[in-house]
Amino acid sequence: MLRSVIRCAAAVLAFSSAAASAHNYHMGIADISYNERTGSTEIVHTYTAHDVATLLTRQAGRVVDLGQPGSEALLRKYAEQQFTVSGRKGERLPLTWIGMKADADSVVIFQEIARTRLAAGSRIHNAVLTDLIPTQKNTVNVQVDGPVKTLVFDQGNLDQLIP
Repeated sequence: MLRSVIRCAAAVLAFSSAAASAHNYHMGIADISYNERTGSTEIVHTYTAHDVATLLTRQAGRVVDLGQPGSEALLRKYAEQQFTVSGRKGERLPLTWIGMKADADSVVIFQEIARTRLAAGSRIHNAVLTDLIPTQKNTVNVQVDGPVKTLVFDQGNLDQLIP
């Protein structure tokens, strides 16, 4: 029995290592914009599916299939820890989980900040996948007032103010 558990754990670790190194460039992108119709700020994240699956597999200690029930709850918990938005006074703004969709290539996460318009000086914390992949780069395109502003997050730069 113990040998079976050890073999299973070794297989999970081998799968995780292979998937994490399957491509050379690791990136995510998020678009943040205000919806005039709803009065809410909408956030749409996109990440590479096998990077997310590898991360959740490591955290759960079992193989996670993003298309199976239960995977959304794991992803939600992770995303809510790794991605936060704070107002200009430092107060953490409540992100509402709208949902996710996944296919073989990508995972898309939908969130919103209800009845809130972000302002310059708001703070974004984006550490998604940086705990798994040291070279992960997360681009965030933010439209507050005026043109879209682009911020790039990595292990050395997890917190930024919206200009």
